[in-house]
Amino acid sequence: MNIDARDDAKRYENTLVAILFFSWGTVFLDRMSQLYLAPYIAPEFHLTHEQVGMLASVLAITWAVSTLLFGALSDRFGRRRILIPAVFAFSLLSWLSGVAHTFHQLLLVRALMGIAEGPCWSIMTALIEESSTPSRRGRNIGIVVSAGALVGLAVAPILTTQVAARFGWRWAFFVCGVPGILMGLLMWKFVKEPPKKSGADGERLHQPRIRDYFAILRYRNVWLCCIGAAGFISWLFLCNVFAPLYITEVAHQPPTTAGFLLGATGLGSFILGFLLPALSDRLGRKPVLLAMAAMSALVPLVLLIPPLYAYPWILAAILFLTNAGQGMPTLVMVLIPTESVPPQFAATSIGLATLVGEVFGATIAPTLGGALAEKHGLGITLLMSAGGAGLLFLVALFLKETANVRHGAAHAQPVAEPLH
Repeated sequence: MNIDARDDAKRYENTLVAILFFSWGTVFLDRMSQLYLAPYIAPEFHLTHEQVGMLASVLAITWAVSTLLFGALSDRFGRRRILIPAVFAFSLLSWLSGVAHTFHQLLLVRALMGIAEGPCWSIMTALIEESSTPSRRGRNIGIVVSAGALVGLAVAPILTTQVAARFGWRWAFFVCGVPGILMGLLMWKFVKEPPKKSGADGERLHQPRIRDYFAILRYRNVWLCCIGAAGFISWLFLCNVFAPLYITEVAHQPPTTAGFLLGATGLGSFILGFLLPALSDRLGRKPVLLAMAAMSALVPLVLLIPPLYAYPWILAAILFLTNAGQGMPTLVMVLIPTESVPPQFAATSIGLATLVGEVFGATIAPTLGGALAEKHGLGITLLMSAGGAGLLFLVALFLKETANVRHGAAHAQPVAEPLH
């Protein structure tokens, strides 16, 4: 490759990272907006706490199924033809959320939202993995995934509640739908279909058949990443759902303190979310994942220490320095699965790990945590959250390394031996 071609490839790589960074942030903005607007929607629709939870659960379930299904279809038919319509679809569904007039209408729209948003995760991350220089895969995917923390956990609560307070919650959904339309247009204009990868002998890989997709279940890393994804998403949702309640109801802190502490941990998640995956390009996926899981387990645990609330700045600093949450899915749900299976099954492996993680972590774990909190107090939910990170740590101990540390690059072919 000549110098001009290398420059063009690097320029496109950087452009792709920028577009998908804002696109993934937009996906998380639309997904999380419903949680932040619940205090405005619930009184108008006379919703119970159970119904509010159902709105989040139905999106998680449909997201989980569609990310596997459409991820596999994109492996077969191409990334662009599935991703770009999905981006326009979830943006339009955000607008439809704003015109719902009953609980059941909103439930249907949010279920359809999950179907439209699910493919974005597996296909966007597969696009980055396929289009990045091997030595920058961890860095690039980490940057894109970290947008979820910056936009979905930091910008979204401020933007949606400010719009809702001034113009009503329906307008907040309308506003959230606009960035997705812009991102869809940018994708249509600038994002290219990645070339089909070749096998180890240089031959073009065959078009996968339906039964071929089940072959990824033969790889030990795939099974371990599914379990690890369940641990990660359990940690994420148990902490995000119940930590605000614990801080205000058990630690007896004002909501402003809860917002300050959660903002600090969200900002830390954004920064560590792209720094540490980049480090995995040099040190290896496994040691960095172990470090991130151990660090993140501390986040819910330090919230259980009453004396720390007397020093909110110190507590905020601890939360900032230990939340590596957005870096964990980069490795356990994207890089390690895709580097463990043949290239033609990249999005499928991402979708499978996400399916298991969403079902157990975003649906079952919060429901179980809420039930246990009724009997044993909110502190049990934070212990469960730490347990999710602990489960990921245990899983990481048994993973096979997928990064070529010596050359600072990831293997183009699967490195984890399949099960026999």
